[in-house]
Amino acid sequence: MSAGAARPRIGIRVPPCDRADRVARTVRRAEELGFDEVWFPDSQLLWRDVFTTLTAAALATERIGLGTAVTNVATRHPAVVASAARSVAELAPGRFTLGLGVGNSSVGPIGMRQTTSAAMREGVAMLRALLDGREWDFGGGVRSRLRDPGPRIPVHLAASGPKNLRLAGEIADGAILLSGVSPKPLAGAAARVREGAEAAGRGPDAVPLTVSAFCAVTDDVEAEARLIKPICASIAQNGGAPFLALAGIEVDVPATVEGVYPDLVHAEDWDAAVAVCSQWISDEAATRFAREFCLFGTAAQIAERLTALHTTGVSGVFLQHVGSYDPPTELIEAVGSEVLPALDGLSG
Repeated sequence: MSAGAARPRIGIRVPPCDRADRVARTVRRAEELGFDEVWFPDSQLLWRDVFTTLTAAALATERIGLGTAVTNVATRHPAVVASAARSVAELAPGRFTLGLGVGNSSVGPIGMRQTTSAAMREGVAMLRALLDGREWDFGGGVRSRLRDPGPRIPVHLAASGPKNLRLAGEIADGAILLSGVSPKPLAGAAARVREGAEAAGRGPDAVPLTVSAFCAVTDDVEAEARLIKPICASIAQNGGAPFLALAGIEVDVPATVEGVYPDLVHAEDWDAAVAVCSQWISDEAATRFAREFCLFGTAAQIAERLTALHTTGVSGVFLQHVGSYDPPTELIEAVGSEVLPALDGLSG
């Protein structure tokens, strides 16, 4: 499943938005077109169960990497995650990556708090112990182990803030960066991961970096960019305004936005979310965001940017389409038929 050394691994985000067997067909198509990885988000109220979907995808494919981007140890106890991860890994030997994050759309809709860095550290330690077949002290004199532990599963941490970025560098097998592909924020995030790795006595390049990015293969960036206004607004709303400002995008979004369910990133009525966010995100700002933080452009332009990302130390990129409740069919076809051949041509 690994890509050539001259380019990053190319993945695609596929939300479990339909029956698992139908989603598996989408994954199989991505495999046929040459994608390296497929990443599945996890949110129990928004989508079907991620591990059920992963099971179907594992049985429907042979080569492509499969991962969670991301599940969590808040709505799922680490022992439950360990068992589920082991079960998928058995069906896809050497192909499964367990991506963990703070919870976001899993915890918010049910009134729970995001996982703290301390809880994440303990959760990863418990996962690793159980997956290695070791006993874990659950407190109160209870010590237990996972029966039939499977092959070693790489654990990647998704992070955006400095504390969790350093934590990823310290304890994870890989980091999933949520900073987009804008050079300055990306370089800053990568530096925090390296700091964590070095503080733990690991080499500066010990933790591979996977970057998520919204993508559109298009000759008309301005027209497509309007659709990602809710993404830009959400970043500003959640403390990312300074990162946007580094790219010359000055926006001020209120802490609470009414009329969008369940949130800006996962809006059920996307057109309505775009209209609401147009109060704060101009067409010009959206276009700048698309060009700077996302991978919007022609196939040749996207291939060139992906190659440039690899030279900065990025190991993998997973692409996202706009929307959460439909499969990224058009993006898979466009990237698979246009971008991947162009990328292989640049790296060949």
